[in-house]
Amino acid sequence: MNRTGSDLSTLGHRIRHFRTQRALTLDELGERVGLAGSQLSLIENGKREPKLSILQAIAGALDVELTELLAAEPPNPRAALEIELRQAQQRPLYTELGLPAVKPNKGMSDDALAALVGLHRELQRKATEAIATPEEARRANTELREWMRERDNYLPEIEELAEARIRAAGHVRGAVTHRTVSIMAEQLGFSLIYVNDLPHSARSVTDLANGRIYLPPASIPGGHGLRSMALQAMAHRLLEHSQPTSYAAFLRQRLEINYFAACCLMPQEAAVAFLRQAKRDRNLAVEDFRDAFGVTHEAAALRFTNLATHHLDMPLHFLRVSEDGSLAKGYENDGLPLPADVTGGIEGQLVCRKWSARSAFERTNRTTELYQYTDTPAGTYWCATQTGTTSAGEFSISVGVPFNEAKWFRGRETTNRAVSSCPDPSCCRRPPNDLAERWLGKAWPSARLHAHVLSPLPSGTFPGVDDSEVYDFLERHSGS
Repeated sequence: MNRTGSDLSTLGHRIRHFRTQRALTLDELGERVGLAGSQLSLIENGKREPKLSILQAIAGALDVELTELLAAEPPNPRAALEIELRQAQQRPLYTELGLPAVKPNKGMSDDALAALVGLHRELQRKATEAIATPEEARRANTELREWMRERDNYLPEIEELAEARIRAAGHVRGAVTHRTVSIMAEQLGFSLIYVNDLPHSARSVTDLANGRIYLPPASIPGGHGLRSMALQAMAHRLLEHSQPTSYAAFLRQRLEINYFAACCLMPQEAAVAFLRQAKRDRNLAVEDFRDAFGVTHEAAALRFTNLATHHLDMPLHFLRVSEDGSLAKGYENDGLPLPADVTGGIEGQLVCRKWSARSAFERTNRTTELYQYTDTPAGTYWCATQTGTTSAGEFSISVGVPFNEAKWFRGRETTNRAVSSCPDPSCCRRPPNDLAERWLGKAWPSARLHAHVLSPLPSGTFPGVDDSEVYDFLERHSGS
């Protein structure tokens, strides 16, 4: 019958319940069904799965229907607590503590049993609350980046799902409109609601009970942000995500919903056709890709990393760098030596001052992309870099390829060239000897401390989200 451990526990408790109701001992019932009392005890304790013929014999001996004996519900509240305690003590969360298992007996009161079960529930809740320190977050993010690198940043299952959904909504060509996104939501049983009082810790909130997706009234100019947030919320349903039980699971889900949204806003079939034509024309440009689909430069650059290797046979790299030179996001499968710490994490690491991702900040005219060749210890790379500004400061977006792939891109004729020997500190991090001699011991800068370096991520069912704030929000809107 292949019952699970939970099923066997419930079955054993139901057999014991009906046996004690009839005032039978294990040996007496065993004699009626042709089993030793010790064998019957193993069945009642959920340690042995009985054959169907034995179950039929037990049901007959106890004068109950077989279907009643096999019911999935524990026979009473006490049995339900005993089953839950047994299951909790078998989980790695408890067994790794090296503590003995407590076996409920007749002398244990219901209150004591309920208290033990309550402690296990709280232990499990805290373990699954998805709290992560910065170190845990960095490790999980590094593992996820390597996982995507092995797949050339391409997830075919999500590509196919997005293509099917966008077609079902009637989209044929051009930029995906808000109307198309609304139709996609309606097809899933959701309506999009724009509100001014979203919880500060959430970008959107999905009300599963009432079929609503709550979004802010305005976002990135052009509406890309609103479309993307709505699509991300839908992706959780379409990808059948369950509540994340670790920070790694949370990051994986976030990657998948972002990927799905990008696939919808820049559908694979149309995007690949556009890029292949541009490659044939030797006129590939992220800015053209961006404008063709009505998205941000960063979204277009990231989407290009999804498609370039798989469909254009082209290795590449992507960088988002803050104005202080720190790497906020990065991806490469072309051998570019990204700066990394001892754990392999790249976020927050300083990129070389010679790279276009940083030299682009020095330009006076930033309306167009900066094209540059850079000689590195791993070879020569061509890059196109565009700068932007947010409330948090300036940033740059770079997409680059090895020298031999530059022939397909607009801007390949640039004469801008730099030489980088990073991670050699003499490249750009060690000051010239004359300046070091002049200022050594004569300067004392006050370092800027980033609070997030010291703080763990806020606790909650979902990392960084205030559960109380979200539930208060849903309660306010549930009657509207």
